[in-house]
Amino acid sequence: MLITDSHPTGRHFLQIPGPSPVPDRILRAMSLPTIDHRGPEFGRLGLKVLADMQQIFKTQHPVMIYPASGTGAWEAALVNTLNTGDHVLMYETGHFAFLWHRLATQLGLKAEVLSLPGAEGWRHGVQADLIEQRLKADAGHGIKAVCVVHNETSTGVTSDIAAVRRAIDAAKHPALLLVDTISGLAGAEYQHDAWGIDVSISGSQKGLMLPPGISFNALSPKAIEASKACRTPRSYWGWGEMLEMNRNGYWPSTPNTNLLYGLSEACDMLQAEGLERVFARHQRWAAGVRAAVNAWGLPIQCADPAVYSPILTGVMTPEGVDADAVRKIIYERFDCSLGTGLGKVKGRMFRIGHLGDSNDLTLVATVAGCEMGLQLAGVKLAGSGVAAITDHFSRHPGGLLMA
Repeated sequence: MLITDSHPTGRHFLQIPGPSPVPDRILRAMSLPTIDHRGPEFGRLGLKVLADMQQIFKTQHPVMIYPASGTGAWEAALVNTLNTGDHVLMYETGHFAFLWHRLATQLGLKAEVLSLPGAEGWRHGVQADLIEQRLKADAGHGIKAVCVVHNETSTGVTSDIAAVRRAIDAAKHPALLLVDTISGLAGAEYQHDAWGIDVSISGSQKGLMLPPGISFNALSPKAIEASKACRTPRSYWGWGEMLEMNRNGYWPSTPNTNLLYGLSEACDMLQAEGLERVFARHQRWAAGVRAAVNAWGLPIQCADPAVYSPILTGVMTPEGVDADAVRKIIYERFDCSLGTGLGKVKGRMFRIGHLGDSNDLTLVATVAGCEMGLQLAGVKLAGSGVAAITDHFSRHPGGLLMA
């Protein structure tokens, strides 16, 4: 028999930037009996979670909910709005932006990439001025969509999406704006309508605190009109039938009922706390973790403090120190999982997630595990990260919400 929970004592510290630790309250909700997904009880559930997700995305327009990972929602966004051969402009801020570009190319789109050069480009957010310049040069409006990542999970950079919208408008260009907020939603400020986004893409396993298996497309009226004119074949991902059936709380294919129980509970928790308090809590956690990294004297992967992610912090190891070897020590000695470096930064950094079912003590313990692991790996630290994070949390109290 395969054993998937073999940690001997206490809880495993899952401090990767997603899937995030799932609160017990959500796990209990998911354990309820599965119901008829064509019955009246399910219809009420469906209408609730659809309305809940409009509040989370901050939109008055439809939200598509798929039994899929975020990759599925990437594909859904593209195949519902673009035709084979269409020219799309994509900005690379990290590994997941790179993967979305690869998917677009595999779908037959002409995917042009903007980025700053080399691995250094992955330390910064989207440069909206480069998008504006490129769109102004596109006098014939051949570019049909601009695709950017809100919170780049591989690097710990949260880009200014409102600035991207302003850049498109300044260029007087009709391109659609497609935004990946798979790791940003429900942890970082996000406004689908106010920021003029046409398709927002997200998933369940990050700020929503659920296991993987649900993904989302939040739509604008412009995106819906584009989908009606789109000639790309699609069935499972198609918005048309989903929009029609969602009116009554149902789906054209079998939904993942028990994950929707969990989604309903997660939305209740987020709304009870209030999204603004949720965002402030993540910012506070992130600042505490960054205080620890600064105390160690190690560089933060994100080089621009204006776009530090509230979801995760990337820690760069000294030259010659394999970050994955450090992660291995921390996992084996202290039962703590950290995110690996991906793509251009593999082996050069590790990622600390500060989201999901966490609190101050969770993050203090995580920093302690990292500090001990770095020392065991022979890394010379400038100071104590544990002292820095405890000092930060003590000086910046974050009030508890007692449920």
